[in-house]
Amino acid sequence: MATLDHLGITVDDVPRASAQFDPVFAALGYTRAYDAEDHAYWRRPGQPEILLYPSRDAGTGPHVHGRVGWQHLAFAVDSREEVDRLHRIALDAGWAAVREPKEYPRFAERYYATFLEDDNGIRLEIMHNPPRDAG
Repeated sequence: MATLDHLGITVDDVPRASAQFDPVFAALGYTRAYDAEDHAYWRRPGQPEILLYPSRDAGTGPHVHGRVGWQHLAFAVDSREEVDRLHRIALDAGWAAVREPKEYPRFAERYYATFLEDDNGIRLEIMHNPPRDAG
């Protein structure tokens, strides 16, 4: 059986991107295991590592959402309050709100999420979608 081991993300400036990612990843339970000019990465037990790498061609960013390639990375959290808290942490770290936290009934009747982008156009979704029997 194959499992996802790690996710590499290309950015224009690793230290700047690391500074934006770290507060969000820390709030999601990840620990920054390495941080340097040439790459950075985070770990969380039982989860894939997340790595940042520098662009081979400086100044080729930001990524444009909707083009071929990266779409977004979604993190499921335990409550709507956690979505709201992570949204604030991301904004404080310099992320831009693509969509403020709100319900998305087109996904599921209890789906609540926010979408954020960093300076590189990397988009994250923080979402809560409790099972139907959770009330």
